[in-house]
Order: sequence, then structure tokens, then C-alpha cells
Amino acid sequence: MIAVSLVAAEEMAGLNSAYRGKEGPTNVLSFSQSEGESRTVQPELLGDVVICTDRAAADAAELGYSEPEMITYLLIHGILHLHGLDHAEPLDAQAMQEEVNRIFGRFYPLQGQEID
Repeated sequence: MIAVSLVAAEEMAGLNSAYRGKEGPTNVLSFSQSEGESRTVQPELLGDVVICTDRAAADAAELGYSEPEMITYLLIHGILHLHGLDHAEPLDAQAMQEEVNRIFGRFYPLQGQEID
């Protein structure tokens, strides 16, 4: 089970600051519930994905996607984080990008630019 939240930029900026120590809103955050002490509370809960609708709209306009496409893309990205994929290192980033694009392509044919 995954919990998904759609939030405005102000709320996402608060989450990004509180949990990552970074200023401003990011487009998507993932919070795993299968790691640490919380994994025993609800073992069927994989985690939470929080998507910033303001950033998703801006990213969609910039990259030539519709807002639903961008939100789907970010949801896939967030879910892959919950499954342990990351993009901190270049090779990991490439592998994650390819997997997001592969899954996204099953729902929408890729158009515009690839999303980073």
C-alpha cells in the first residue's frame, strides 16, 4: 500500500526543509515505511509519496507534458524510491531514469524531453 499526497508549493517547501534540509519546494518526496522502526507499525504500507502540484505544473509546461502526465511521471519516480532506487550517483541516476521512462512509456508514449 502506498499513500499519495498532492500538495502546494508552500507545504512542499516545509517538508523539503524539515526532511532534507533544503530550501524551497521540490517536485516529489518519498518517505519509506519499510525502513527503520516504522516498518513494524503497518508492514503492508510501503510508504508515502508527496507530489507538489505547483512544481508538477511548471515542469509539465517547461517539458511539454500535460499536468496528469507529469504527476504520473513523478508518482512513478516516487514509487521507485520506495523500492530502493536512487539517483545520487551518475550510474544510479541513469538506471533510475531508464526505469521511470520504461514504466511511464507503458502509460503514455514518451514525448517532449526526458524528465530529470
